[in-house]
Amino acid sequence: MSKVVVLTGAGGVLCSTLAKALAKQGHKIAVLDLKIEAAEQVAKEIEAEGGTAIGVIANVLENESLEAAKSKINEALGSVDILVNGAGGNHPLGTTSNPFLQEGDLSSSVEGFKTFFDLDPKGIEFVFNLNFIGTLLPTQVFAKDMVGKKGCSILNISSMNAFTPLTKIPAYSGAKAAVSNFTQWLAVHFSKVGIRVNALAPGFFLTDQNRTLLTNTDGSLTQRGQQIIDQTPMGRYGEPEDLISTTLYLCDDASSFVTGVVIPIDGGFSAYSGV
Repeated sequence: MSKVVVLTGAGGVLCSTLAKALAKQGHKIAVLDLKIEAAEQVAKEIEAEGGTAIGVIANVLENESLEAAKSKINEALGSVDILVNGAGGNHPLGTTSNPFLQEGDLSSSVEGFKTFFDLDPKGIEFVFNLNFIGTLLPTQVFAKDMVGKKGCSILNISSMNAFTPLTKIPAYSGAKAAVSNFTQWLAVHFSKVGIRVNALAPGFFLTDQNRTLLTNTDGSLTQRGQQIIDQTPMGRYGEPEDLISTTLYLCDDASSFVTGVVIPIDGGFSAYSGV
């Protein structure tokens, strides 16, 4: 059965892959992104493969922008059945330079060096807003279409570091933990009106945001990149396609009794103690 699927942040590597996979299931796809060019490009690629899609500009932190996007989607595709909250990310101002605080760090004169005490509240606020508020607001707007219908669901994007926080990125880890908690809260809250709510918790996937952090210009791994592979039992980074099967399952009626779960897709990273 064809459904109307809205994906935020779908101009990016991961969610564009999910958008195309859902389109191949016969669903009508609304590709939302802050960059309209990216959204329209993904929509064109879906249509070139015989699918139905539209690209729509949307800022997940602005209710007015989301309402305008919803009006376009309702007019072009119909009432929304599935929402994938894919928009998210980190910011350097919410990141420490070193994984562990050393006494000498407090007197460092290196330009741009940041300890925990130097973290910018604005940077941390940006990360929390993008990941948490950027999940809450689209849900408020698009879930209204789902109330009382059958086969509706919401899929949030958490992270394996919501289970155990990574070093250096307290804002991102905390924000994704909030997304996981919110997923469970929403699952309970929407349980009487026919809306299921679940989340993916991806491990390490190479994207435009983290590629320079994890790989060198020659394609070799940085120190942090190698550390990640060493802590991943399956010994590799995830591929965007690794997210498809779980996404299709959670968005399909085959998972009609599944709600409130957060599924790690991380090659065993979150399960490994390092010993």
